[in-house]
Amino acid sequence: MPVLPYNLSPLLPLLCVGLLVAAGPLLWVAWRQRKAGPGERLHALALVTLFLTFDLVLFGAFTRLSDSGLGCPDWPGCYGQASPLGAHAQAQISAAQVDMPSGPVTHGKAWVEMLHRYLATAVGVLITVLAVGAWRGRGALPLPAPRAWLLSWLTLAWVCVQGAFGALTVTMKLFPAIVSLHLLGGYVLLALLTLQCVQGRPRQNPLAAPVVLAPGLAVLLAAALVLLVLQAASGAWVSTNYAVLACNTFPHCQGQWWPAMDFARAFELWRPLGESADGQILSVQALTAIHVAHRLMAMGTALVLATLAWRLHRHAALRTPARALAALLAAQLATGLSNVVLGWPLLAAILHTGGAGALVVLLVWLLATTRVRRAAPARSPHRSLQPGFSE
Repeated sequence: MPVLPYNLSPLLPLLCVGLLVAAGPLLWVAWRQRKAGPGERLHALALVTLFLTFDLVLFGAFTRLSDSGLGCPDWPGCYGQASPLGAHAQAQISAAQVDMPSGPVTHGKAWVEMLHRYLATAVGVLITVLAVGAWRGRGALPLPAPRAWLLSWLTLAWVCVQGAFGALTVTMKLFPAIVSLHLLGGYVLLALLTLQCVQGRPRQNPLAAPVVLAPGLAVLLAAALVLLVLQAASGAWVSTNYAVLACNTFPHCQGQWWPAMDFARAFELWRPLGESADGQILSVQALTAIHVAHRLMAMGTALVLATLAWRLHRHAALRTPARALAALLAAQLATGLSNVVLGWPLLAAILHTGGAGALVVLLVWLLATTRVRRAAPARSPHRSLQPGFSE
């Protein structure tokens, strides 16, 4: 029997599961912050939500890289059930597993996909609580901006967009452009939650005072974030097109410095997985172009990030984040190289995705906690003489 791409009948049970999963963090924050004010409680919840969202990005990478993205080929449930344990789901999954024992639909992969959806629903619940709490406490919470609650509602709107991309990822059968946008949307969600964490810090916190940066360093920081986003987009395109193994040596690719490549077909954005826009099988030359382009961008991004880490380390108040930036950059280079020379091991691939997310959080945090030093007003070359004074 054909499976409908959308079946909303299990939506209510799924929401109940999400509420149940979210209850744990909510109760933990309520107990740990039982003597704190509403602003401190919301700030603690924002930190916990950021942590769980980072976990969600990692688990999403595991779901994709373990080929579990189609473990349940409908949305939001699994064969119209709230879990793979439903009788109808059990029969459908068993039949698919018999046909293809190592295919995209097995009992294990169905559970991986549904656990990812449960965690995503729980994160959505937590972000909703943050938005409602910020709205109810507007004007009373110790936030630096009079309309700071707007950020929490923007985050809520974005997590809904992420849910839509998650649904399209399944129903459009891992369409590379959709999967890439879904991953980038996860990084945007991390950035928004990082801003909420910074914005909601208690004002008496000694870390709340912004660090003043020279204009050149501030420009370098902003440029580093832009390059990181572009590099993350390139990495998402490599991963979602399974182009990592197009080159399995470093620094050469296929034994050459510049192998045969097809850039035109490589960057046709709107096409099915494994095909070009005209329906032809995507060639090895196109996959190689995707991989090599990511390598070239990585060199420039790594250089900018290393320069930024060096410049930040010269600033006494920013030595700790500078070291964190250097460590994350080294880890990214190590995991990226491991993906190539070790045949794309699952752990290295997941850590590579997580490292990009951690870099996004760190750079956004730095941008949000620093400000540009204003240039001193120009002094007139001719000072006016006051009565009773002389040169």
